[in-house]
Amino acid sequence: MTQKGYDKLVAELHQLEAVERPKASAAIAEARDKGDLSENSEYDAAKEHQAMLEMKITQLKAIIGDAKIIDTSKLTADTVQILSRVQLKNVKNGATMAYTIVSETEANLREGKISVKTPIAQGLLGKKVGDIVEIKVPQGLINLEILGISFEE
Repeated sequence: MTQKGYDKLVAELHQLEAVERPKASAAIAEARDKGDLSENSEYDAAKEHQAMLEMKITQLKAIIGDAKIIDTSKLTADTVQILSRVQLKNVKNGATMAYTIVSETEANLREGKISVKTPIAQGLLGKKVGDIVEIKVPQGLINLEILGISFEE
């Protein structure tokens, strides 16, 4: 993943541990003070929220622990690889598009970032400028021509 993506995950983890976890504990304490726990739906909801929060914290710690930060300055734009920005043209209708291939945790279609695990990314990996790639997507087969490969800093 990119350094930026890694830093974003670390910041999110810090927010959950330093801000959200104490809020969840306070909500449980407040609900507990309201009396009989067997009929206290507020207490149950607070405990469930805390469990979900702890699960998210554990998940983020695992992702951060397994993360490998890639230095894009050492990559070449000869072939499509993770962190490549790829300009494409749909051969059938001439529509152009551009995607950056990123790790699953950094994927965000609105920003033009697709996961390396998507069918499009899988079909593009290892290809060169000028190649026409046939990719199976849920709507059928599409043919995409690679117009350019670059890296964002």
